[in-house]
Amino acid sequence: MALPHDILKQYWGYDAFRPRQEDIVRAILEGRDTLALLATGGGKSICFQVPAMCMSGVCLVISPLLALMNDQVANLQKRGIEAVAVHSALSSREIDRILDNCVYGQVKFLYVSPERLQNEMFLARYKKMNVSMIAVDESHCISQWGYDFRPDYLNIATIREFKPDIPVLALTASATPAVVQDIQDKLKFKAVHVIGTGFARSNLSYNVSHQEDKEGKMLEICSKMKGCGIVYCGTRLRTKELAQLLASRGISSAAYHAGMSVRERESAFKKWMKNEVRIMCATNAFGMGIDKPDVRFVVHADVPADPESYFQEAGRGGRDGQKAYAVLMWNESDVMRLYKNVEQKYPEKEYLKRVYRAIGSYLKIAPGNGKDIAYPFDITLFCKNTDLKYGEVVMALKLLELAGYISLNEVAYLSSRMMFTMSRQNLYSFQVANSQLDPMIKVLLRMYGGTFEHYVNIREDEIARHLGSDQMQVVQTLQLLVSHGVLDYQKHDETPRITLLTGRMHEDSLMFTPDVYENRKKRDLERTHVMEKYLTTEQCRSIQLLTYFGERGVIACGMCDVCRAKTKSGLQPVEFEQISQAVMNLALHREFTLEELPLLLPAFAPDHLIEFTRMKIDSGELVLNDKLKITLPGFETDV
Repeated sequence: MALPHDILKQYWGYDAFRPRQEDIVRAILEGRDTLALLATGGGKSICFQVPAMCMSGVCLVISPLLALMNDQVANLQKRGIEAVAVHSALSSREIDRILDNCVYGQVKFLYVSPERLQNEMFLARYKKMNVSMIAVDESHCISQWGYDFRPDYLNIATIREFKPDIPVLALTASATPAVVQDIQDKLKFKAVHVIGTGFARSNLSYNVSHQEDKEGKMLEICSKMKGCGIVYCGTRLRTKELAQLLASRGISSAAYHAGMSVRERESAFKKWMKNEVRIMCATNAFGMGIDKPDVRFVVHADVPADPESYFQEAGRGGRDGQKAYAVLMWNESDVMRLYKNVEQKYPEKEYLKRVYRAIGSYLKIAPGNGKDIAYPFDITLFCKNTDLKYGEVVMALKLLELAGYISLNEVAYLSSRMMFTMSRQNLYSFQVANSQLDPMIKVLLRMYGGTFEHYVNIREDEIARHLGSDQMQVVQTLQLLVSHGVLDYQKHDETPRITLLTGRMHEDSLMFTPDVYENRKKRDLERTHVMEKYLTTEQCRSIQLLTYFGERGVIACGMCDVCRAKTKSGLQPVEFEQISQAVMNLALHREFTLEELPLLLPAFAPDHLIEFTRMKIDSGELVLNDKLKITLPGFETDV
């Protein structure tokens, strides 16, 4: 068995592990089931990639995101490590070849989506594989107490039965105590075993800013702050609007969201990574797998739905250990939107059945048919053909997926792929007999390796450049070679795909358990309450976040907006919070002047009240209106 430090140095070029990484690696090498809690940017992938390279056999990696799978596979392949991925966007022929290589070849890492675990073809090959370990990425998805539950994750415990002695490493960047326990229960850990670094980020300053003019504040932050940053937005349209606004002020920026083509996203991402653009305006689609160490600030122009999402997104700042800032802007309309979104997220169950019936009719699937087949499914076209509203359909699809009836790949993050199906000897004869196709074959052989053993990703535009041709001609020539039996070519396709996991059922047979509907809605409302409290409570932001994730004895960070304000005011923390609650609550109900404030709140020292209120006016959280009275920004009262 190779030594972990040797593997780390040989393939990743690091001389030492980060805190707790080595503990996690050694636990897996000892055969212990382990839950690794590492904050965003803590180097989770190293924790399973290094021990897998130390052992013989294949490491099975279960990951929920196709983009993340492909990114990790590409990174491993660049290091000379055999890694492959299987998911529903591949053809049956491709999957068959990949799984064969995992059984009989030298593959070290097999990435699969969780829904693949119950597929008969996969299970038959899995039983034959020499599996070294199972890595469960984003393992919070297995917990019904979590914010991102995926029913297919529950199948992981089932496949453990076939190889009970194989250790499991579960990884996540954020989990409450209930989720930590649930992950270990659902994965059938042999013994409780959690290793974590803690969630504290000593170099990250959390800040909450009440703003009516969010765009103006965002421009101010992006103008004053040095280095690159991320501006998270609640909608796709808003990413474009804010990117254009920044560009109009001479600040280089790009937009990123799931509605863009793969090539558009790749282009925006590469420019940002290379610092060709300074600010990325993105939805939460810009998330997992983003590893840029020098992000100096993360601005949220809209409030995220839950503390877990905010913690992960804000945590993308300062991964290099240098100081970074997270700024969350909000106003009263944001809080109203959060609660409204929870209601919209859970349409009536009869509506869910209506959408399910419409899917079957739209795809022309007969009752009882269609099981495990990935059908092209454009949600926009579906809504147009069925007179259903897009936003409501998206919510219904998510609940149908949670209930285990469908699986939806919103976007297929796949390059075009090809593999020679003709032997080398026969290919040479074909080239001699078909001189007009010879240049294409030679370019493919020269540009891509391993094309006789497995599928490789190709770029038609690059092939065209080498041939001095155009992309359309390249596609036509590749398709011609397919017709001659020379190769198999899978053209890049971004069409979303939907899979009916049970085959088409009668809609009246659909069942939605409390865990999918009522209980989940209740937990979403609880998370919304936590986010509202985070926005409005004058308590150290780090204490609030870390306490939510179960850490105890947390001390004030001294860097967030609340800690800085307390230091500036000269008030003791308890008095500061009491005055804050009293003054802000008063402002919710009436206008007042500085002079009458001590009379309205006689329990506090007048100079402390006035000092606190002036500080809030300076920060913009309170304002003087046209009657020279103090109130909340944009707040009108009848008093």
